[in-house]
Amino acid sequence: MTKPNDLAGKVALITGATRRAGIGAAIARELAHGGCTVFIGFFFDYDRHQTWGVDSGEPQALLEELRALGVEADAAEVDLAHPQGATELFDHAVRRFGHVDILINNAAHSESGGILDVTAAQLDAHYAVNTRATTLLAAEFARRKESNRGGRIINITSGQGHGPMPGEIAYVVTKAALDAMTITLSAELAAQQITVNAVDPGPTDTGWLSDDLRKASPLSRVGQPEDTAKVVRFLAGDDAAHITGQIIRVRGS
Repeated sequence: MTKPNDLAGKVALITGATRRAGIGAAIARELAHGGCTVFIGFFFDYDRHQTWGVDSGEPQALLEELRALGVEADAAEVDLAHPQGATELFDHAVRRFGHVDILINNAAHSESGGILDVTAAQLDAHYAVNTRATTLLAAEFARRKESNRGGRIINITSGQGHGPMPGEIAYVVTKAALDAMTITLSAELAAQQITVNAVDPGPTDTGWLSDDLRKASPLSRVGQPEDTAKVVRFLAGDDAAHITGQIIRVRGS
């Protein structure tokens, strides 16, 4: 059970928090409720080209929400598809708050396209964000971590090992890598007292769900961003200090 101010004194870096309705924003709010200092990464160009769109003031509005909860918060716009994007984002966070205790790898790239239509360019665009940037952010975290502080890496995955996702082949193959990375990194970073876990939200209502997906929900409602955020907060806290290498499914089934 989470407690008030259970994350006080901690600094979290959360990627993919451009939209206030998204999972990244919900995680930022939940960690802030625990007293955590929050640094968010965002990137407008990706969301501008999606059906849900984005307002240019959303990251700033989220920062104001977080600060109203009594915590320090800041943000930077960084394209994680760029080879130096992970280092650049980490540099921004460390310059602002001195260190990072909790890394939430939430940013993702997704385009529809089945196996008959997939191209090298589409695969590369997905790989750059979903796999490469996530791995490089974890590497930056481990390299910069003070050995006596421990830490948390929490990857937001998508359940490709749990069930099929036809018509999304580039997304599927690049996000599935995060489950494997989580398990291996949990062993590799254990000596640094860094736990590594993943959370699979399943279909979550952030503005993209179809009516068919809503009807197919196994419980009485579809998943909400806050459902995932609460699990992330638990994994980020002291009560989860002995949990690592796990993929936790928050999908109602």
